[in-house]
Amino acid sequence: MVREDRLSGRIASGKPSRPASDARALRIGDVARLVGTTPRTIRYYEEVGLLPEASARPSGRHRLYSEAEVERLREVMRLKDLLGVSLEELRTLLAAEEARAEVRAQLRREDVDPARRRELLREALGHLDRQLDLVRRRAAELGKLERELSDTRKRVRRKIRELDAHAQGSFPPAPPLQRAGGSAP
Repeated sequence: MVREDRLSGRIASGKPSRPASDARALRIGDVARLVGTTPRTIRYYEEVGLLPEASARPSGRHRLYSEAEVERLREVMRLKDLLGVSLEELRTLLAAEEARAEVRAQLRREDVDPARRRELLREALGHLDRQLDLVRRRAAELGKLERELSDTRKRVRRKIRELDAHAQGSFPPAPPLQRAGGSAP
């Protein structure tokens, strides 16, 4: 799965996959433009733990972001936009993804005995269940909203048809509006 490959290992844990001094590393403004957000949002996501905190840098030097950190930010923003989840729910989703990445790394080792492998797979299922639960709750909320909007749309269309029918003379004319004194306007 592409998402798993993108978020596996060091990327999923939020740690840079290569030194930030790499020539391909980007400054915060460049990253913000690249992913369609603001430097302030990136700093905020670092503060609340959705992204790794700024790595140590010499005084006066700019924070540089690796490709792995940019991918992590893209994933954070994708989940936030797609699911409309709170930061706490987003943190839960990402923590489960990180835990699954660690399980995958352990499963890749050849020296894992079958009993431990089974235990790791059950652990991965638990993480997936938490993620699916959150996604399904969001889907149910969106489904409810869709039904409400659809019902409202039907009522509006019905009113338009009634007005059209009235304008064509299919209905008897509406009674005149009465003023407070009992006379028509």
